[in-house]
Amino acid sequence: MRRWQDTPRSKARIEIIPMIDVMMFLLVFFVLISLNVIPAQGLKTQLPQSGHTEPIRSVRNVVVTLIGDSTLQLEGKPVTLETLPDALNALRNEHTQLSIIINGDKAASLQSLVNVMDVLKTHGFDSLSIAAKQR
Repeated sequence: MRRWQDTPRSKARIEIIPMIDVMMFLLVFFVLISLNVIPAQGLKTQLPQSGHTEPIRSVRNVVVTLIGDSTLQLEGKPVTLETLPDALNALRNEHTQLSIIINGDKAASLQSLVNVMDVLKTHGFDSLSIAAKQR
């Protein structure tokens, strides 16, 4: 009887290099996606444009965001028109000088802006600025 030579079988191996390539691709993919998905702060607004803009220099800048549906946010947290002065007074206790920047959406009504400015002026906040993009 004739016997064929048995070829020695090699043991199965896990190839590490292709697995590292796939993991690096997934890491880069998730990092790039997370940068575009997570907004920097609060809601995304489209600022109105102005021909005369100046950089604001102050001790403490506080951003009040006014959205088109009359929604207000203070530093990215939702507030109402009635609770806005109390929240700003709490910040004023921490910092002596506050500069309030009103970041309004193009779709926000002029009446909403005037209402916010009236409330702020009534409660003694004089340093108000309106955020705008340079044309």
